[in-house]
Amino acid sequence: MHRMILAGSLLLAVSTSATAGQVYKWVDAQGITHFGAQPPEGQQATSVNTSVPKPRPALPRFDSENAQPQAPLPESAPVGDQKAIDEKVKAEVATQEAERRKYCDTIRTNLAQLQNNPRLRAEVNGEVQRLTEEERQSRIKEAEKAIGENCN
Repeated sequence: MHRMILAGSLLLAVSTSATAGQVYKWVDAQGITHFGAQPPEGQQATSVNTSVPKPRPALPRFDSENAQPQAPLPESAPVGDQKAIDEKVKAEVATQEAERRKYCDTIRTNLAQLQNNPRLRAEVNGEVQRLTEEERQSRIKEAEKAIGENCN
């Protein structure tokens, strides 16, 4: 039964690639991409690769009655290395997540200060100056944008 299915699949794969003709691709004046069996006259078309990849060889069937016990996999360095790499990546992700949370808390606090206090002062070029209403609104928009992009 399995051989018939495999043979049928191979026959189908071979027959479709044998009957498939050349396919061309081109873009018209409106920017729309077209595909066709014949290239258009007066326009440049590229040939599209329609070949089907070769099928992978079938894996051997596992027969539990005649199975030979396999030797356990040796403790190899790549498995240990992979675990170490995974743990390192997890630690880096956790660190980045903690930094992101801290940043989000700071930016939310700044936004609350900007929204609740119309008379704010900021250090500009080494001098402490009072923010104008336009500067305050601009900073509010920047803070809201940063929260929207970086915080949940």
